[in-house]
Formats: sequence, C-alpha cells, structure tokens
Amino acid sequence: MNRTLRSLLVSACALFALGLAMSASAGDAAAGKAKYDMFCASCHGPEGKGDGPVAVAINPPPRDFSEGAFKFDTDEDGSAGTDADLRNVIANGAAKYGGNQMMAPWGGTMSAADLDNVVAFIHSLKQ
Repeated sequence: MNRTLRSLLVSACALFALGLAMSASAGDAAAGKAKYDMFCASCHGPEGKGDGPVAVAINPPPRDFSEGAFKFDTDEDGSAGTDADLRNVIANGAAKYGGNQMMAPWGGTMSAADLDNVVAFIHSLKQ
C-alpha cells in the first residue's frame, strides 16, 4: 500500500473514531431535564439560576448554571467545567472536590447515560 493511501486511511479512521467519541459523550438535554427536575432543581432552580426552593437554606448558595461558569477541575486536566468535571461532581458530590457539603452524590442513583444527559441539560441553561 502506498504512503498516500495509508495516510488517507489512517486519517479517515481517526476522524471516524473522533466522531464516535464525540457522539458517545454527548448527552440528550431533553432527557436530562427530567433527571435535573427530579434531583437538581430543588436547589439549583428550574432554570438553573441557583434559586430553587431549598437554596435559601444553603450556604454557600447553589451554583447559577445560567452563568456557565464552573470552578472544579476534577480530572486535573487544566480546564474547569468540562463535561467530565460536571459528571464527576454530579456523580460524587461537590464536597469531594472542596465544594458544598450539601450537594449529594447522585452516581449511585443515575446511570452513565443519565449523567451525560444532565450535563447536556446544564449546558443548555447557559444564557
């Protein structure tokens, strides 16, 4: 096989693998809303502004997702607030990463797909 054809095949395979990885990590925001409403909205509010009915009793207050600013770099890759970081905080609770002790770990309650879907929904709240 000549070098040009081999290079083309390697590039095509890499692009295909990248596409699979991206589609595997992308969640369904509409499906995530149902889980968000069930587990997150009481603190973060229905629109993610940190103003749910329980928020008044929480200090520090819940994060405002509409700002799209996240502080945890749970996987220590140098970027705070990546999908992986959000999944980790949701699954393990914020306290594990130095955050609010009140945020429950939902990893035992939500499937991996649920976590991806909630992350996608949280991203949809950014204004």
